[in-house]
Amino acid sequence: MQKFDEMYTRLPYQFYTKGAQIRDHYKIYDEWLARQPGDMMAKRREEAEMIFRRVGITFAVYGEKDEEGAGTERLIPFDLIPRIIAAQDWAFLERGLVQRVTALNRFLHDVYHEQEIVKAGVLPREQLEHNAQFRAEMMGVDVPNNIYSHISGIDIVRAPDAAGEGVYYVLEDNLRVPSGVSYMLEDRKMMMRLFPALFNAHRVAPIAHYPDLLLETLRDSSPATTAEPTVVVLTPGMHNSAYFEHAFLAQQMGVELVEGQDLLVKDNFVYMRTTRGPLRVDVIYRRVDDDFLDPTVFRSTSTLGCAGLLDVYRAGHVTICNAVGTGVADDKSIYPYVPKMIEFYLGEKPILNNVPTYMCRNKDDLAYTLAHMKELVVKEVHGAGGYGMLVGPAATSAEIEVFRKAVLANPSGYIAQPTLSLSSCPTFVESGIAPRHVDLRPYVLSGKTVQMVPGGLTRVALKEGSLVVNSSQGGGTKDTWVLETDETPRTAALPTPSGASTATQTQNQPQTRSS
Repeated sequence: MQKFDEMYTRLPYQFYTKGAQIRDHYKIYDEWLARQPGDMMAKRREEAEMIFRRVGITFAVYGEKDEEGAGTERLIPFDLIPRIIAAQDWAFLERGLVQRVTALNRFLHDVYHEQEIVKAGVLPREQLEHNAQFRAEMMGVDVPNNIYSHISGIDIVRAPDAAGEGVYYVLEDNLRVPSGVSYMLEDRKMMMRLFPALFNAHRVAPIAHYPDLLLETLRDSSPATTAEPTVVVLTPGMHNSAYFEHAFLAQQMGVELVEGQDLLVKDNFVYMRTTRGPLRVDVIYRRVDDDFLDPTVFRSTSTLGCAGLLDVYRAGHVTICNAVGTGVADDKSIYPYVPKMIEFYLGEKPILNNVPTYMCRNKDDLAYTLAHMKELVVKEVHGAGGYGMLVGPAATSAEIEVFRKAVLANPSGYIAQPTLSLSSCPTFVESGIAPRHVDLRPYVLSGKTVQMVPGGLTRVALKEGSLVVNSSQGGGTKDTWVLETDETPRTAALPTPSGASTATQTQNQPQTRSS
Protein backbone atom coordinates (compact mmCIF):
# COMPACT_ATOMS: atom_id res chain seq x y z
CA MET A 1 0.00 0.00 0.00
CA GLN A 2 1.25 3.49 -0.88
CA LYS A 3 2.21 5.73 2.04
CA PHE A 4 2.32 9.51 2.32
CA ASP A 5 4.13 11.45 5.03
CA GLU A 6 3.54 15.13 5.77
CA MET A 7 7.27 15.83 6.35
CA TYR A 8 9.19 13.31 4.25
CA THR A 9 8.94 12.61 0.53
CA ARG A 10 10.72 9.27 0.80
CA LEU A 11 10.36 6.97 3.76
CA PRO A 12 12.37 3.94 4.81
CA TYR A 13 9.50 3.57 7.31
CA GLN A 14 11.58 2.32 10.12
CA PHE A 15 12.45 5.51 11.94
CA TYR A 16 13.07 8.99 10.68
CA THR A 17 16.67 8.88 9.49
CA LYS A 18 19.17 11.17 7.88
CA GLY A 19 19.06 11.04 4.11
CA ALA A 20 15.30 11.11 3.85
CA GLN A 21 14.02 13.88 1.58
CA ILE A 22 12.36 16.69 3.53
CA ARG A 23 9.42 18.61 2.11
CA ASP A 24 10.29 22.25 1.55
CA HIS A 25 7.97 23.66 4.22
CA TYR A 26 9.52 21.36 6.86
CA LYS A 27 13.20 21.99 6.09
CA ILE A 28 13.87 24.67 8.69
CA TYR A 29 12.06 22.66 11.35
CA ASP A 30 14.10 19.57 10.43
CA GLU A 31 17.36 21.52 10.71
CA TRP A 32 16.31 22.89 14.09
CA LEU A 33 15.30 19.45 15.38
CA ALA A 34 18.61 17.91 14.33
CA ARG A 35 20.47 20.44 16.49
CA GLN A 36 18.59 19.74 19.72
CA PRO A 37 20.12 17.81 22.65
CA GLY A 38 18.91 14.24 22.93
CA ASP A 39 16.88 14.78 26.10
CA MET A 40 15.29 18.09 25.07
CA MET A 41 12.02 16.70 23.73
CA ALA A 42 11.39 14.53 26.77
CA LYS A 43 11.96 17.49 29.11
CA ARG A 44 9.64 19.73 27.10
CA ARG A 45 6.95 17.06 27.12
CA GLU A 46 7.14 16.81 30.90
CA GLU A 47 6.86 20.58 31.14
CA ALA A 48 3.82 20.62 28.85
CA GLU A 49 2.06 17.89 30.82
CA MET A 50 2.68 19.73 34.09
CA ILE A 51 1.21 22.96 32.69
CA PHE A 52 -1.79 21.26 31.09
CA ARG A 53 -2.59 19.46 34.32
CA ARG A 54 -2.24 22.66 36.36
CA VAL A 55 -4.56 24.56 34.03
CA GLY A 56 -7.04 21.66 34.02
CA ILE A 57 -7.04 20.83 30.32
CA THR A 58 -8.65 17.41 30.64
CA PHE A 59 -11.53 15.41 29.27
CA ALA A 60 -13.77 12.87 30.99
CA VAL A 61 -13.74 9.26 29.83
CA TYR A 62 -17.25 7.82 29.93
CA GLY A 63 -17.50 4.34 31.34
CA GLU A 64 -14.30 4.60 33.39
CA LYS A 65 -14.54 5.27 37.12
CA ASP A 66 -12.04 6.17 39.80
CA GLU A 67 -11.98 4.65 43.29
CA GLU A 68 -14.85 6.88 44.44
CA GLY A 69 -17.01 6.03 41.45
CA ALA A 70 -16.52 9.33 39.65
CA GLY A 71 -15.67 9.56 35.96
CA THR A 72 -12.01 9.38 34.99
CA GLU A 73 -10.33 12.65 33.98
CA ARG A 74 -7.46 12.45 31.51
CA LEU A 75 -5.04 14.74 29.77
CA ILE A 76 -5.29 14.49 26.02
CA PRO A 77 -1.76 13.49 24.98
CA PHE A 78 -0.01 16.44 23.32
CA ASP A 79 2.71 15.85 20.75
CA LEU A 80 5.51 18.40 20.49
CA ILE A 81 6.19 18.02 16.77
CA PRO A 82 3.84 20.31 14.81
CA ARG A 83 1.95 19.38 11.70
CA ILE A 84 3.00 22.02 9.13
CA ILE A 85 0.79 22.87 6.14
CA ALA A 86 2.13 24.80 3.17
CA ALA A 87 0.35 28.00 2.18
CA GLN A 88 -0.90 26.71 -1.16
CA ASP A 89 -2.32 23.56 0.46
CA TRP A 90 -4.22 25.63 3.01
CA ALA A 91 -5.59 27.94 0.31
CA PHE A 92 -6.99 24.87 -1.47
CA LEU A 93 -8.48 23.45 1.73
CA GLU A 94 -10.04 26.77 2.70
CA ARG A 95 -11.82 27.13 -0.65
CA GLY A 96 -13.14 23.60 -0.41
CA LEU A 97 -14.32 23.97 3.17
CA VAL A 98 -16.14 27.24 2.56
CA GLN A 99 -17.84 25.70 -0.46
CA ARG A 100 -18.88 22.59 1.45
CA VAL A 101 -20.25 24.34 4.54
CA THR A 102 -22.13 26.85 2.38
CA ALA A 103 -23.83 23.99 0.53
CA LEU A 104 -24.63 22.17 3.77
CA ASN A 105 -26.33 25.27 5.16
CA ARG A 106 -28.33 25.62 1.94
CA PHE A 107 -29.33 21.98 2.29
CA LEU A 108 -30.49 22.45 5.88
CA HIS A 109 -32.65 25.42 4.95
CA ASP A 110 -34.14 23.41 2.07
CA VAL A 111 -34.77 20.36 4.26
CA TYR A 112 -36.89 22.40 6.66
CA HIS A 113 -38.67 24.37 3.95
CA GLU A 114 -39.43 23.37 0.35
CA GLN A 115 -37.30 20.19 0.15
CA GLU A 116 -36.42 20.96 -3.46
CA ILE A 117 -33.52 18.50 -3.39
CA VAL A 118 -35.98 15.68 -2.68
CA LYS A 119 -38.45 16.86 -5.33
CA ALA A 120 -35.59 16.91 -7.86
CA GLY A 121 -34.76 13.29 -7.08
CA VAL A 122 -31.25 14.09 -5.90
CA LEU A 123 -31.87 12.80 -2.37
CA PRO A 124 -34.29 9.93 -1.65
CA ARG A 125 -37.17 11.03 0.56
CA GLU A 126 -36.63 8.12 2.94
CA GLN A 127 -33.19 9.49 3.73
CA LEU A 128 -34.98 12.30 5.54
CA GLU A 129 -38.05 10.48 6.84
CA HIS A 130 -35.95 7.71 8.40
CA ASN A 131 -33.23 10.02 9.70
CA ALA A 132 -33.15 10.08 13.50
CA GLN A 133 -31.76 13.62 13.48
CA PHE A 134 -34.58 15.11 11.40
CA ARG A 135 -36.71 17.41 13.56
CA ALA A 136 -40.23 17.90 12.22
CA GLU A 137 -40.64 20.70 14.77
CA MET A 138 -38.29 22.82 12.61
CA MET A 139 -40.40 22.65 9.44
CA GLY A 140 -41.07 26.18 8.18
CA VAL A 141 -38.99 27.82 10.91
CA ASP A 142 -36.87 30.69 9.60
CA VAL A 143 -33.49 31.23 11.26
CA PRO A 144 -31.31 34.37 11.00
CA ASN A 145 -29.34 34.60 7.74
CA ASN A 146 -30.63 31.09 6.89
CA ILE A 147 -27.63 29.71 8.78
CA TYR A 148 -28.10 26.44 10.65
CA SER A 149 -24.54 25.31 11.26
CA HIS A 150 -22.75 28.36 12.65
CA ILE A 151 -19.79 26.31 13.89
CA SER A 152 -18.78 23.39 11.67
CA GLY A 153 -15.93 20.97 12.31
CA ILE A 154 -15.00 19.18 9.09
CA ASP A 155 -12.70 16.16 9.44
CA ILE A 156 -10.06 16.07 6.71
CA VAL A 157 -7.70 13.20 5.94
CA ARG A 158 -4.89 12.93 3.44
CA ALA A 159 -4.10 9.72 1.61
CA PRO A 160 -1.78 8.81 -1.28
CA ASP A 161 -3.06 8.45 -4.82
CA ALA A 162 -1.68 5.92 -7.30
CA ALA A 163 1.43 8.06 -7.77
CA GLY A 164 2.01 8.39 -4.04
CA GLU A 165 0.98 12.06 -3.89
CA GLY A 166 -1.15 13.19 -0.97
CA VAL A 167 -4.81 13.88 -1.74
CA TYR A 168 -7.18 15.55 0.72
CA TYR A 169 -10.57 13.97 1.44
CA VAL A 170 -13.45 14.93 3.69
CA LEU A 171 -13.99 12.05 6.07
CA GLU A 172 -16.85 13.46 8.13
CA ASP A 173 -18.97 16.57 8.66
CA ASN A 174 -19.58 17.60 12.29
CA LEU A 175 -22.41 20.12 12.39
CA ARG A 176 -24.22 19.57 15.67
CA VAL A 177 -21.86 20.48 18.52
CA PRO A 178 -18.33 20.03 17.12
CA SER A 179 -15.70 19.98 19.83
CA GLY A 180 -11.92 20.28 20.11
CA VAL A 181 -11.26 23.92 19.27
CA SER A 182 -10.04 24.66 22.80
CA TYR A 183 -7.26 22.11 22.33
CA MET A 184 -6.32 23.79 19.04
CA LEU A 185 -5.89 27.09 20.90
CA GLU A 186 -4.12 25.68 23.95
CA ASP A 187 -1.76 23.58 21.82
CA ARG A 188 -0.66 26.74 20.02
CA LYS A 189 -0.17 28.62 23.27
CA MET A 190 1.94 25.75 24.60
CA MET A 191 4.13 25.58 21.50
CA MET A 192 4.76 29.34 21.63
CA ARG A 193 5.78 28.99 25.25
CA LEU A 194 8.08 26.01 24.76
CA PHE A 195 9.64 26.89 21.40
CA PRO A 196 9.59 30.66 20.85
CA ALA A 197 12.54 30.55 18.45
CA LEU A 198 10.60 28.39 16.02
CA PHE A 199 7.92 31.05 15.69
CA ASN A 200 10.61 33.60 14.84
CA ALA A 201 11.90 31.28 12.13
CA HIS A 202 8.53 30.48 10.52
CA ARG A 203 5.69 32.65 9.29
CA VAL A 204 3.00 30.75 11.17
CA ALA A 205 -0.48 32.15 10.61
CA PRO A 206 -2.10 33.19 13.93
CA ILE A 207 -5.17 31.50 15.39
CA ALA A 208 -5.55 33.31 18.73
CA HIS A 209 -8.34 35.48 17.31
CA TYR A 210 -10.71 32.48 16.98
CA PRO A 211 -12.77 33.45 20.10
CA ASP A 212 -13.27 36.92 18.63
CA LEU A 213 -14.47 35.46 15.33
CA LEU A 214 -16.73 33.04 17.21
CA LEU A 215 -18.32 35.85 19.22
CA GLU A 216 -18.77 37.90 16.04
CA THR A 217 -20.47 34.93 14.37
CA LEU A 218 -22.80 34.37 17.31
CA ARG A 219 -23.73 38.05 17.53
CA ASP A 220 -24.38 38.11 13.76
CA SER A 221 -27.10 35.50 14.35
CA SER A 222 -28.93 37.47 17.03
CA PRO A 223 -32.62 38.29 16.50
CA ALA A 224 -32.15 41.41 18.65
CA THR A 225 -31.20 44.76 17.14
CA THR A 226 -28.97 45.87 20.02
CA ALA A 227 -25.30 46.57 19.32
CA GLU A 228 -24.14 43.90 21.77
CA PRO A 229 -26.72 41.13 22.09
CA THR A 230 -26.46 38.85 25.11
CA VAL A 231 -24.70 35.60 24.25
CA VAL A 232 -24.38 32.61 26.59
CA VAL A 233 -22.73 29.19 26.35
CA LEU A 234 -25.09 26.41 27.43
CA THR A 235 -23.27 23.43 28.95
CA PRO A 236 -24.66 20.12 30.27
CA GLY A 237 -22.46 20.67 33.32
CA MET A 238 -19.08 19.87 34.76
CA HIS A 239 -19.47 16.10 34.30
CA ASN A 240 -19.60 16.43 30.52
CA SER A 241 -16.46 15.19 28.74
CA ALA A 242 -15.94 18.56 27.02
CA TYR A 243 -16.73 20.80 30.01
CA PHE A 244 -13.26 22.33 29.97
CA GLU A 245 -13.91 23.54 26.45
CA HIS A 246 -17.31 25.01 27.34
CA ALA A 247 -15.83 27.01 30.20
CA PHE A 248 -12.77 27.97 28.18
CA LEU A 249 -14.74 29.38 25.25
CA ALA A 250 -17.13 31.29 27.49
CA GLN A 251 -14.19 32.85 29.31
CA GLN A 252 -12.34 33.67 26.09
CA MET A 253 -15.42 35.35 24.59
CA GLY A 254 -16.26 37.14 27.82
CA VAL A 255 -19.79 35.68 28.04
CA GLU A 256 -21.64 33.70 30.69
CA LEU A 257 -21.43 29.92 30.98
CA VAL A 258 -24.88 28.64 31.95
CA GLU A 259 -26.69 25.40 32.63
CA GLY A 260 -30.34 24.69 31.92
CA GLN A 261 -31.36 25.61 35.46
CA ASP A 262 -29.93 29.12 34.93
CA LEU A 263 -32.43 29.84 32.14
CA LEU A 264 -36.17 30.49 32.23
CA VAL A 265 -38.86 31.32 29.70
CA LYS A 266 -41.19 34.23 30.37
CA ASP A 267 -43.55 36.05 27.98
CA ASN A 268 -42.10 34.12 25.02
CA PHE A 269 -38.51 35.22 25.70
CA VAL A 270 -35.56 33.44 27.30
CA TYR A 271 -33.95 34.96 30.36
CA MET A 272 -30.85 34.19 32.39
CA ARG A 273 -31.08 34.30 36.16
CA THR A 274 -28.64 36.82 37.61
CA THR A 275 -28.08 38.43 41.00
CA ARG A 276 -29.71 41.57 39.58
CA GLY A 277 -32.75 39.76 38.26
CA PRO A 278 -33.60 38.12 34.93
CA LEU A 279 -31.56 39.22 31.88
CA ARG A 280 -32.86 38.55 28.38
CA VAL A 281 -30.74 36.13 26.34
CA ASP A 282 -30.46 36.65 22.58
CA VAL A 283 -28.09 33.87 21.46
CA ILE A 284 -27.44 30.46 23.00
CA TYR A 285 -24.26 28.70 21.91
CA ARG A 286 -25.46 25.30 22.97
CA ARG A 287 -23.21 22.36 23.78
CA VAL A 288 -26.24 20.23 24.57
CA ASP A 289 -27.78 17.78 22.08
CA ASP A 290 -31.23 18.41 20.61
CA ASP A 291 -32.88 15.69 22.70
CA PHE A 292 -32.06 17.49 25.95
CA LEU A 293 -32.79 21.12 25.01
CA ASP A 294 -36.49 21.34 25.90
CA PRO A 295 -38.23 18.70 28.06
CA THR A 296 -41.66 19.86 26.87
CA VAL A 297 -40.81 18.88 23.26
CA PHE A 298 -38.02 16.31 23.28
CA ARG A 299 -36.88 14.11 26.17
CA SER A 300 -39.29 14.81 29.02
CA THR A 301 -36.86 13.68 31.72
CA SER A 302 -34.10 16.07 30.66
CA THR A 303 -32.83 18.53 33.24
CA LEU A 304 -30.13 19.92 30.95
CA GLY A 305 -32.28 22.30 28.93
CA CYS A 306 -35.04 24.83 29.51
CA ALA A 307 -38.78 24.17 29.36
CA GLY A 308 -40.44 26.25 26.65
CA LEU A 309 -37.17 27.06 24.86
CA LEU A 310 -38.31 25.70 21.49
CA ASP A 311 -41.43 27.88 21.45
CA VAL A 312 -39.27 31.00 21.94
CA TYR A 313 -36.87 29.75 19.28
CA ARG A 314 -39.61 29.14 16.71
CA ALA A 315 -41.04 32.58 17.45
CA GLY A 316 -37.68 34.09 16.48
CA HIS A 317 -36.97 35.60 19.90
CA VAL A 318 -33.74 33.67 20.54
CA THR A 319 -31.13 32.03 18.32
CA ILE A 320 -29.73 28.60 19.10
CA CYS A 321 -26.31 27.87 17.62
CA ASN A 322 -26.05 25.40 16.06
CA ALA A 323 -29.68 25.24 15.03
CA VAL A 324 -32.04 22.53 16.24
CA GLY A 325 -32.18 19.77 13.63
CA THR A 326 -28.74 20.45 12.17
CA GLY A 327 -27.75 16.84 12.81
CA VAL A 328 -29.74 15.70 9.79
CA ALA A 329 -26.90 17.00 7.60
CA ASP A 330 -23.98 15.32 9.39
CA ASP A 331 -25.56 11.90 9.58
CA LYS A 332 -23.24 9.41 7.86
CA SER A 333 -26.10 8.26 5.61
CA ILE A 334 -26.35 11.83 4.24
CA TYR A 335 -22.58 12.25 3.81
CA PRO A 336 -22.43 10.44 0.41
CA TYR A 337 -24.86 13.03 -1.04
CA VAL A 338 -22.83 16.15 -0.13
CA PRO A 339 -21.02 16.34 -3.50
CA LYS A 340 -24.43 16.31 -5.21
CA MET A 341 -25.62 19.02 -2.81
CA ILE A 342 -22.73 21.25 -3.88
CA GLU A 343 -23.70 20.87 -7.53
CA PHE A 344 -27.43 21.24 -6.79
CA TYR A 345 -27.28 24.37 -4.63
CA LEU A 346 -24.14 26.10 -5.87
CA GLY A 347 -23.83 24.89 -9.47
CA GLU A 348 -20.19 24.01 -8.80
CA LYS A 349 -18.04 20.91 -8.84
CA PRO A 350 -16.84 19.88 -5.37
CA ILE A 351 -13.35 21.11 -4.55
CA LEU A 352 -12.83 18.51 -1.83
CA ASN A 353 -13.68 14.88 -2.52
CA ASN A 354 -15.58 12.51 -0.28
CA VAL A 355 -14.10 9.15 0.63
CA PRO A 356 -15.83 6.56 -1.62
CA THR A 357 -18.73 5.22 0.42
CA TYR A 358 -20.92 2.12 0.26
CA MET A 359 -24.44 2.62 1.63
CA CYS A 360 -25.55 -0.67 3.10
CA ARG A 361 -29.20 0.30 2.58
CA ASN A 362 -28.53 -0.40 -1.13
CA LYS A 363 -28.62 -4.08 -2.05
CA ASP A 364 -25.43 -4.09 -4.14
CA ASP A 365 -23.47 -2.04 -1.62
CA LEU A 366 -24.61 -4.33 1.18
CA ALA A 367 -23.46 -7.40 -0.71
CA TYR A 368 -20.07 -5.83 -1.40
CA THR A 369 -19.64 -4.75 2.22
CA LEU A 370 -20.47 -8.20 3.58
CA ALA A 371 -18.03 -9.81 1.16
CA HIS A 372 -15.16 -7.42 1.89
CA MET A 373 -15.47 -6.57 5.59
CA LYS A 374 -11.84 -7.52 6.21
CA GLU A 375 -10.78 -4.71 3.85
CA LEU A 376 -13.26 -1.98 4.81
CA VAL A 377 -14.05 0.47 7.59
CA VAL A 378 -17.71 -0.07 8.54
CA LYS A 379 -19.49 2.67 10.52
CA GLU A 380 -22.82 3.17 12.23
CA VAL A 381 -24.53 6.15 10.60
CA HIS A 382 -25.16 7.70 14.04
CA GLY A 383 -21.81 6.66 15.58
CA ALA A 384 -19.26 9.17 16.85
CA GLY A 385 -16.00 9.40 18.75
CA GLY A 386 -14.55 6.26 17.17
CA TYR A 387 -17.36 4.10 18.59
CA GLY A 388 -19.71 1.97 16.49
CA MET A 389 -16.97 1.35 13.96
CA LEU A 390 -15.14 -1.67 12.57
CA VAL A 391 -11.66 -1.25 11.05
CA GLY A 392 -11.59 -4.44 9.02
CA PRO A 393 -7.82 -4.91 8.54
CA ALA A 394 -7.25 -4.55 12.29
CA ALA A 395 -10.26 -6.62 13.41
CA THR A 396 -10.38 -10.25 14.51
CA SER A 397 -12.60 -12.80 12.80
CA ALA A 398 -14.91 -12.75 15.84
CA GLU A 399 -15.23 -8.95 15.71
CA ILE A 400 -16.02 -9.07 12.01
CA GLU A 401 -18.68 -11.70 12.58
CA VAL A 402 -20.35 -9.57 15.28
CA PHE A 403 -20.43 -6.60 12.93
CA ARG A 404 -21.69 -8.73 10.06
CA LYS A 405 -24.71 -9.74 12.13
CA ALA A 406 -25.35 -6.14 13.15
CA VAL A 407 -25.22 -4.92 9.55
CA LEU A 408 -27.53 -7.69 8.36
CA ALA A 409 -30.01 -6.85 11.12
CA ASN A 410 -30.11 -3.14 10.19
CA PRO A 411 -28.47 -2.41 6.80
CA SER A 412 -29.70 1.19 6.65
CA GLY A 413 -27.84 1.89 9.89
CA TYR A 414 -24.39 1.38 8.36
CA ILE A 415 -22.03 2.64 5.69
CA ALA A 416 -18.66 1.26 4.61
CA GLN A 417 -15.54 2.89 3.20
CA PRO A 418 -12.17 1.72 1.90
CA THR A 419 -9.45 1.63 4.53
CA LEU A 420 -7.43 4.67 3.56
CA SER A 421 -3.73 4.81 4.28
CA LEU A 422 -3.95 8.05 6.26
CA SER A 423 -0.96 10.33 5.98
CA SER A 424 1.60 10.11 8.75
CA CYS A 425 3.47 12.81 10.60
CA PRO A 426 6.63 12.55 12.73
CA THR A 427 5.57 12.11 16.34
CA PHE A 428 7.56 11.96 19.58
CA VAL A 429 6.74 8.60 21.18
CA GLU A 430 8.49 6.51 23.83
CA SER A 431 10.81 4.92 21.27
CA GLY A 432 11.80 8.26 19.77
CA ILE A 433 10.52 10.06 16.70
CA ALA A 434 8.36 7.81 14.57
CA PRO A 435 5.51 8.12 12.02
CA ARG A 436 1.95 8.13 13.31
CA HIS A 437 -1.29 8.62 11.37
CA VAL A 438 -3.09 11.99 11.58
CA ASP A 439 -6.24 13.77 10.53
CA LEU A 440 -7.25 17.44 10.67
CA ARG A 441 -10.38 19.17 11.96
CA PRO A 442 -10.61 22.78 10.73
CA TYR A 443 -13.40 24.94 12.17
CA VAL A 444 -15.63 26.93 9.83
CA LEU A 445 -17.67 29.83 11.23
CA SER A 446 -20.80 30.87 9.30
CA GLY A 447 -22.51 34.17 10.12
CA LYS A 448 -23.05 37.08 7.78
CA THR A 449 -19.81 35.84 6.20
CA VAL A 450 -17.96 32.51 6.31
CA GLN A 451 -14.70 32.77 8.25
CA MET A 452 -11.92 30.48 9.42
CA VAL A 453 -8.68 30.67 11.31
CA PRO A 454 -5.82 29.03 9.40
CA GLY A 455 -5.33 25.51 10.65
CA GLY A 456 -7.38 23.38 12.97
CA LEU A 457 -6.97 20.53 15.40
CA THR A 458 -4.58 17.83 14.21
CA ARG A 459 -5.39 14.55 15.91
CA VAL A 460 -2.83 11.77 15.97
CA ALA A 461 -3.20 8.02 16.51
CA LEU A 462 -0.42 7.35 19.01
CA LYS A 463 -0.55 3.57 18.75
CA GLU A 464 1.74 2.29 16.01
CA GLY A 465 -0.24 1.43 12.88
CA SER A 466 -3.55 2.63 14.32
CA LEU A 467 -5.94 4.67 12.16
CA VAL A 468 -8.19 5.76 15.06
CA VAL A 469 -7.27 9.29 16.15
CA ASN A 470 -10.15 10.01 18.58
CA SER A 471 -9.11 11.10 22.07
CA SER A 472 -11.65 8.68 23.54
CA GLN A 473 -9.73 5.90 21.82
CA GLY A 474 -6.27 6.94 22.99
CA GLY A 475 -5.43 9.53 20.34
CA GLY A 476 -3.51 12.73 20.94
CA THR A 477 -3.25 16.20 19.42
CA LYS A 478 -0.66 18.36 17.64
CA ASP A 479 -0.34 22.04 16.95
CA THR A 480 -1.16 22.79 13.30
CA TRP A 481 1.00 25.39 11.58
CA VAL A 482 -0.22 27.00 8.39
CA LEU A 483 2.58 28.96 6.78
CA GLU A 484 1.47 32.38 5.61
CA THR A 485 3.74 32.23 2.55
CA ASP A 486 5.86 29.57 0.90
CA GLU A 487 8.94 31.75 0.94
CA THR A 488 12.06 30.45 2.65
CA PRO A 489 11.67 30.85 6.43
CA ARG A 490 13.98 33.15 8.38
CA THR A 491 16.83 30.76 9.25
CA ALA A 492 18.87 33.51 10.91
CA ALA A 493 16.27 33.70 13.68
CA LEU A 494 17.20 30.29 15.08
CA PRO A 495 19.54 30.53 18.09
CA THR A 496 21.68 27.72 19.43
CA PRO A 497 19.67 25.23 21.50
CA SER A 498 21.57 25.83 24.72
CA GLY A 499 20.59 29.50 24.82
CA ALA A 500 16.91 29.09 24.13
CA SER A 501 14.45 30.25 26.74
CA THR A 502 11.09 28.60 27.28
CA ALA A 503 9.64 31.27 29.55
CA THR A 504 8.82 33.94 26.98
CA GLN A 505 6.79 34.26 23.83
CA THR A 506 7.88 35.88 20.59
CA GLN A 507 6.95 39.50 20.18
CA ASN A 508 5.59 39.22 16.64
CA GLN A 509 2.89 36.67 17.50
CA PRO A 510 -0.52 37.54 18.95
CA GLN A 511 -0.91 36.76 22.63
CA THR A 512 -3.58 34.27 23.65
CA ARG A 513 -5.57 35.30 26.70
CA SER A 514 -4.97 33.13 29.71
CA SER A 515 -7.50 30.43 30.42
